Amino acid sequence: MKVFWKTSVLVPATALAATLALGVPQAGAQTFLDMLFGGPVRHEKPLKGEFPPPPKRAPKVAPARISAPSYNTYKPDRLVRVDFAALATPQTTGATTADATPQAAAFQPQPDGAAFRQALAGLDGYELFAESGIAKALVSYYSANPDFIWVTGTEPNARAAEALRVLNDAASYGLSPADYTVDLPPAAQTAGDAAARANELIRFEMALSARVLRYIHDAQDGRIDPNRISSGYYDFPDKPLDMVATLQALSHTTQVQTYLESRHPQNPEYQALRTELEGLRASEENEIVVDPKLLLKPGETSAELPKLLTLIARDLDDDMGGAYGETLSRLVGSETYAPELVPVIEAAQKKAGLKPDGVIGPRTVEALAGSSKADRLAKVQYALEELRWMPSDLGSPRVFINQPAFTASYIEGGEEKLKMRAVIGKVTNQTAFFYDTIKTVNYHPYWGVPQSIIVNEMLPKLRSDPGYLDRAGYEVTDSRGKRIPSSAINWGAYGAKVPYNVRQQPGEANALGELKILFPNKFAIYMHDTPQKSFFKRDVRAFSHGCVRLEDPRGMAAAVLGKSVDYIADKLKGGHSEEKVTRNVPVYVAYFTAWPTMSGKVEYFPDIYGRDAKLQQAIDATAEVRAPTS
Repeated sequence: MKVFWKTSVLVPATALAATLALGVPQAGAQTFLDMLFGGPVRHEKPLKGEFPPPPKRAPKVAPARISAPSYNTYKPDRLVRVDFAALATPQTTGATTADATPQAAAFQPQPDGAAFRQALAGLDGYELFAESGIAKALVSYYSANPDFIWVTGTEPNARAAEALRVLNDAASYGLSPADYTVDLPPAAQTAGDAAARANELIRFEMALSARVLRYIHDAQDGRIDPNRISSGYYDFPDKPLDMVATLQALSHTTQVQTYLESRHPQNPEYQALRTELEGLRASEENEIVVDPKLLLKPGETSAELPKLLTLIARDLDDDMGGAYGETLSRLVGSETYAPELVPVIEAAQKKAGLKPDGVIGPRTVEALAGSSKADRLAKVQYALEELRWMPSDLGSPRVFINQPAFTASYIEGGEEKLKMRAVIGKVTNQTAFFYDTIKTVNYHPYWGVPQSIIVNEMLPKLRSDPGYLDRAGYEVTDSRGKRIPSSAINWGAYGAKVPYNVRQQPGEANALGELKILFPNKFAIYMHDTPQKSFFKRDVRAFSHGCVRLEDPRGMAAAVLGKSVDYIADKLKGGHSEEKVTRNVPVYVAYFTAWPTMSGKVEYFPDIYGRDAKLQQAIDATAEVRAPTS
């Protein structure tokens, strides 16, 4: 028997010749031999002139994952000492044009600035610390404009008194008055030391200007730079603030309070949150406070249960009282979640608009017991800070998605024209916090699978089943756009970088459903339909990979396009297509655990991603940096 190459098993020449004569592709030769011998052939070095061994496959790469963004330990910029040395030689050019606001009028400081120049010596040895931009603005402004803004004669003037009142009232905006503290110089003595008085006044002038600029920055932009909180969950543009022009405006206005207050967001939501903050501070603590993190299933025990049952019993209506009054009366003090109490909880959940699943969790506690006063105060202050990151005028029309509420709304002309349930990202695939502008509606869309999903979820399966994507209705293309069968790719050769694009074809199984609404952003987040409709029935709807799934996608598409739902239905009949949104419709993919309804009533939501704690850490770090020199 002739042998073609040395192996641990002898192969009949007739069998192998027949196989080769049939023209079996080389890619399938190893499979044939595996089937023939029950396992891979173990090759030795071939004899000279014999058939060469099959080519080696690329080595397998160890499994890898693309990690999600992470949160950072917030580190604010350190304060710097203001360098007043440049003020010793006042400049005569470079003054900045005053801010052209309605309130920037009616006051002209002394033209010669003689008293100011004489007082400059009082800055020798004076240590004033401020943010870097503020420190530069002080030197730049007073070099070009050597005169007092806040002092007239030997006393702080009326504008200074008005500015100090606003700074001291910072708490009404959810800010900390300690960040803007300025010590008033003592009243001038009739026969006092003129040089010492000049020193007090020039230092007061600089301190007040520095803290007013800080206040204006915080009112307009917020105390916190949200983009520093995380490596990839926030994206907010800078709001330009010309601090030199701001001081110029303040030097010309007698309406300081109006000017400073105009720097805060000028929208009804901000005002509603301020009103809520004032009401909370004047209110009493809840009579009964239930642990907001309570999670209790039937059969389990908790000392928090009697509190919740007491609240349900206290608020019984006739229907619930007739059905469950006796049960509550008998078991109101029970710490064990007995089977008899399950229908009571389910009825209370249904009454509160929740899914009646009988499980007592944070949303049930929030709906039935509310949250503590301290928790609500904190959430309102976080919301005020977060609103300062956004435009002062939110725009109309607009789309507003509030992730903790799991809702998406279309708002126009001060009315909520459309509101629907939404599904947001899982805790491991969080939806980002940003705003953008809606650009297009895509009908019967392809789904371009993100690299993170290819690597983290598809690749492990493809290593053992390379043809999976072909069978599941996906297209695979290389970097040049050439389509390649999934089964022809050695997926085991790739780790965290896969050099192929994968997209799912339109159809009933498509992850995006029948349409998507695009607003290009660096997170590749958009709104879309979904075939998984059952998720909208749940109270907690965090199931996506980061995009926002809509309960009524046709309604939202019609709203942003300014069309009817029938129009959208007709477009869908035409198959895959795309339509541009021709008007300006901003979209806010927002994260507020306290947010007002259109009527001004503030509602509270659980912090599903734990972002309030990250914001509090940032606030604390900022306060610590400011504290020693504020």
